[in-house]
Amino acid sequence: MNIYSDKRVVLTLDAGGSNFVFSAIQGGVEIVDQVCLPSNAHDLDLCLKTIFKGFHNIQQQLHDSAVAISFAFPGPADYPNGIIGDLPNLPAFRGGVAIGPMLEEEFSLPVYINNDGSLFVYGEAIAGLLPEVNKLLEKSGSGKRYSNLIGFTLGTGFGAGIVISGKLLIGDNSLGGEAWLLRDMADTTTNIEESISIRALKNAYALKAGITEGEIPGPKEIEQIAMGEMVGDMEAAMEVYKEMGQALGEAMATVTTLVDGLIVLGGGISAAHHLFLEEAIAQMNSNFSKPKGNLLSRLAMQIFNLEDKEQRKQFLTGDSRTIEVPGTERRMIYDPLARSGIGISRLGTSESVAIGAYAYALDRLEKDK
Repeated sequence: MNIYSDKRVVLTLDAGGSNFVFSAIQGGVEIVDQVCLPSNAHDLDLCLKTIFKGFHNIQQQLHDSAVAISFAFPGPADYPNGIIGDLPNLPAFRGGVAIGPMLEEEFSLPVYINNDGSLFVYGEAIAGLLPEVNKLLEKSGSGKRYSNLIGFTLGTGFGAGIVISGKLLIGDNSLGGEAWLLRDMADTTTNIEESISIRALKNAYALKAGITEGEIPGPKEIEQIAMGEMVGDMEAAMEVYKEMGQALGEAMATVTTLVDGLIVLGGGISAAHHLFLEEAIAQMNSNFSKPKGNLLSRLAMQIFNLEDKEQRKQFLTGDSRTIEVPGTERRMIYDPLARSGIGISRLGTSESVAIGAYAYALDRLEKDK
């Protein structure tokens, strides 16, 4: 799919608990001024009127008619049927709201909805990290190519999405990629978001630095403290990122045992990857101890940091060699180094979600013909 040569226009929305951001995409490019409105999540009628208002505002900016509406909305939801369920951050939607069919009636357009983690990874698979890595492999002379991508968003929560052979994993219950429900190994009574999220970062720093709730700095400030660029408990900040990296590495390792592909990270916390990514990769490349003292690799593949020049070079080069086909004069190229790489979003998280929403709509339009 070449989204950049497609001239169709799709209306988009990035729906958060506090604000709704409306836009329109054509040929993979945003073509209007974004419209940001408060979500009014406390009042269903007002919230729905806000959605109408936002899309009508975007329509008024267009020179070409839109062919669809496509947007990210939090779950749980029946995404294929456009029904939003009981959302923790949008309480007005409790009981189920058929927002997709409602918008189809209002705008006479097909409406496609998915969660932000899925649309993020779809955008990166089409126009971000995945095609970039395959181009680098081709340039290096490697015959290896990747078609699967796992995406994780590190921010308010721990989101995830999976693309397999170019297809977005939706799931039979619209629940593909619910990695936020992995168990937190630091506290097995809760889920992984208590170690990987903005609140987890802030709470852990407050505990280690011995400060009160009102004194907790934001995630960017904690990053600056860890870098020695801001006054604070540097040791506590560094330890927080180290522990988060270990938790993230274990979570990514668990998902990677089932989905063999590249990994891309997005979300606000990913900007501080230099403080935790190596720790995460070390966790993924660690070993299990067998009962008789033997070691077993945590994963069947080796993980490389694609943000590190030397590791990226090793990843691209692999361990290619020529072997003979027994009983013949034939020779074959063999690369026994099973490997995956982790990189940071190449488009930026918001743009990846928008591109993913655009591509998802175009794909569905073709299938629905």
